[in-house]
Amino acid sequence: MHENVTRDDFPYWMEIEVRWGDMDPQGHVNNAVYFTYCESARISLVGEIGIRGRTAGPHGPVLVSTSCDFKREVVYPATLDIGVRVEEIGQRSFAMRYGLFLRGTGQLVAVATSVNAWVDYTEGKSIPLPAEVREALGRYK
Repeated sequence: MHENVTRDDFPYWMEIEVRWGDMDPQGHVNNAVYFTYCESARISLVGEIGIRGRTAGPHGPVLVSTSCDFKREVVYPATLDIGVRVEEIGQRSFAMRYGLFLRGTGQLVAVATSVNAWVDYTEGKSIPLPAEVREALGRYK
């Protein structure tokens, strides 16, 4: 499904150092940690475009779905380049794709996705994405 994923697919990048504690008893990075890596990249990208979440106002993104396909083991010490792109911008949500590569190489270690809804935090309901958010996200397609 992700055989043709390359570094060129991603307009936004973040580097993450693998920590010793990221590994599990199997001797490789634990599967759950990949979601934390993607979260860090997602927060970095949305911060880059000025989205600050609940602390900045009554409206913002909430993660509603995420998935990850693992391609190869990663062991400490290692550095990963996390590429991010906005795949889809809906009326009330946006989807992102992540490519996790060994630093400076084309070696893909995982491909992940996420969907964030735009919500009214007070009401706890999704609301339409503001035009300025749609435009900002569109720069990372």
